Amino acid sequence: MRTAPPLPPLTYVPLAERPLRRLPQLFTGLALYGFSLSLMIRSALGVNPWSVLYEGLAHRTPLSFGTISAVLGVLVLLLWIPLEQKPTFGTAANIVVLACTSDLGLRMVPAHLALPARCGLLAGGVLLNALSVAVYVGARFGPGPRDGLMTGAAAATGRSLRSVRTLIEVTVLAAGWLLGGTAGVGTVLYALAVGPLTQLFLPWFAYRGAAERATGTAARRTRPRTPPPADSRA
Repeated sequence: MRTAPPLPPLTYVPLAERPLRRLPQLFTGLALYGFSLSLMIRSALGVNPWSVLYEGLAHRTPLSFGTISAVLGVLVLLLWIPLEQKPTFGTAANIVVLACTSDLGLRMVPAHLALPARCGLLAGGVLLNALSVAVYVGARFGPGPRDGLMTGAAAATGRSLRSVRTLIEVTVLAAGWLLGGTAGVGTVLYALAVGPLTQLFLPWFAYRGAAERATGTAARRTRPRTPPPADSRA
C-alpha cells in the first residue's frame, strides 16, 4: 500500500520559483474552495463561521455573498498592519478568486432542495473544502487574509494558534448568527471534520522545493532496508 509522502514546511515560497507548476494549483484550490462554500450554503444546514458572517451581512445589504467576502477580506488586511504581517500574491488571489467562484457556485447550484439532496451538498461541501485547502495551501503562496490574521495575532500575543483561531471564529460565528446567517449541524460538522481531512490531503499536494526534494531523496537512499523474512523451512 502506497503511503503519503512526508509533509514539508508550508512556509512561503517566492512567486518566481516554478510558477507554471504552482500557479495552476493555487487557482484550482481557491476556485474549489469558493465552490465548496456555495455547496454548504445551498445545503441550508449550516456553514463555516466566516461564511455565517458573510451570509448574515448578505441578508442585511444589497451586496452578494462573494462581494462581502472580498470586502471583509480587504478590511481584515488592515488588521495585519499592527501585527506586522505582509500580504503576498496568494493573499490577493485568495480575496479575488473566492469572491468570484462562491458567487458563481451560488448561481449554478439551486436552492430549496429536498433534505437528502441538501445532506449530500453538505457532505460534499465539507469534503471539497478540506481538499481545496490542502491544494491551495500546498502551493505555498502565503496565507489568506483570515489565516494571516490568526497567525499574526498568535505571534503578537504569544497564545497558541488553536486558542486564537477559536476566539476569532467564535466571535465571527456569533456576529454572523445575530445578523441572520445560517449556523447548524453543518457548522459543527465543518468544525470537527475539516481539520483532520485537510491534514490527510496535505502531504499529497504540498509543494516541495529543490532542497526539500533533495533531502527527501537522500533520506530514502539512506533508510535501512527491512531484511527479508527468514525461511520458515530452515
